[in-house]
Amino acid sequence: MKEERQMIETGGKGTENSQDLMSSMKVSRAVAKMAIPSVISSLVTVVYNMADTFFVGQTGDPLQVAAVSLTNPIFILMMAFANMFGMGGSAVLSMALGEKNEKRAKNASSFVTWASLLVGVAFAFVLVAGMNPVLALFGADQQTYEFAKGYTLHIAWGAPFIIWSAAASFVVRAEGASREAMVGSMIGTIANIVLDPIFISVLDQGTAGAAIATSIGNILASIYYLWYFLKKSQVLSISWRYFTCREGILTRVCSTGLPTAIFSGLMSVSTIVLNQILVVYGNAPVAAIGIVFKANMFITFLQMGLANGVQPLLGYNFGSGDVKRFREIESFTKRSCLVVGVLATVLYFLLREPIIRLFINDDQVVAYGVEMLVAYMVSGPVIGILFVNMNCMQSVGHALEASVLSVLRQGVLLIPLLYLLQAVFGLTGVIFGQSLTDYAAVILSIIIWRSIRKNLK
Repeated sequence: MKEERQMIETGGKGTENSQDLMSSMKVSRAVAKMAIPSVISSLVTVVYNMADTFFVGQTGDPLQVAAVSLTNPIFILMMAFANMFGMGGSAVLSMALGEKNEKRAKNASSFVTWASLLVGVAFAFVLVAGMNPVLALFGADQQTYEFAKGYTLHIAWGAPFIIWSAAASFVVRAEGASREAMVGSMIGTIANIVLDPIFISVLDQGTAGAAIATSIGNILASIYYLWYFLKKSQVLSISWRYFTCREGILTRVCSTGLPTAIFSGLMSVSTIVLNQILVVYGNAPVAAIGIVFKANMFITFLQMGLANGVQPLLGYNFGSGDVKRFREIESFTKRSCLVVGVLATVLYFLLREPIIRLFINDDQVVAYGVEMLVAYMVSGPVIGILFVNMNCMQSVGHALEASVLSVLRQGVLLIPLLYLLQAVFGLTGVIFGQSLTDYAAVILSIIIWRSIRKNLK
């Protein structure tokens, strides 16, 4: 028990003093140590998400690419729950470590594990039992239905592993083990990249092969995290005896992670709406938007990785009462997001056509894709400010405000705006909907966070 308590006080990292990292290390260095592995993990996630579309695109069949685009909301919905449990559990765990509360840290990690698995099983049942209405809702037509069905069937049985492996990476990172969290993400990604061409092309499984590779990759990542929890971590636990919904665990994890979950969940809804609008213009725009969505993830997730990486630092310092350090971390992270956002956007603008052709060489799809990519990049330089502000709100217990921002960005503002822009400007207007909504959300987040920030004590 004495050794475990000592590990809690050092963030679970043994001889390396993680308490120094959290509480007294130079801010720029502390942010780098926490954010760089998180950014790498996020970019690994981007590559992971790109892999299916890339290798399916190598078949040269726009219908299969369109089918992957149509079923993308399924994966996004899974990530909604993974992010809710992962981000919420990470915030609760970080504060528990800052407060030296060993039992609560174990309760949080156990809750994230079992809640993720239970939701994953429920997901699998709904997808298999409701296959036809689900795909009809997503906009699959006679040309894309069979391809979409193959993908959905094989992603369903991997749902518990997809959700838990993603949530576990947040929890492991909150303990201070950013490197181990990154390794877990890379295992799943590398496996997916290796298996994709085998199942898609060699075994001629097409879109179904992409889903099989994704599910196997997440199973392997889950096995790694299971090893970490059982053999390496001195603080975290997946034991059922620590699982509880009481003592504020359920409400705090879910409410804290809710903004991120709403962000992902409404992203799925808006993607469905967007696909339904685009399919009116044919399957080529649907295929193009799927490629653009995956490609643009690089700019978005680069900044999201920075914001998520410093969340344990924010939670720890607020939990320990060091508001001055909290504000220094916030300021430095925002400046970093702005720099990388501008650089990434400029790079993408210069390489916009080669980026689309990397996925598919169909001229019609490429023409749509280039136009759409430029439209989506407009908000690239500033979107990181939104993610940092939302993480700050969650870290200081203002999850409601962050939830409102998520609802506005991916639902209340975006979905009506898509229909309005279509009515006024047609297809060209639709593709600018996300960037216009992003700017509105960034401005609102600045106003809301400033009002909260000035009252921190």
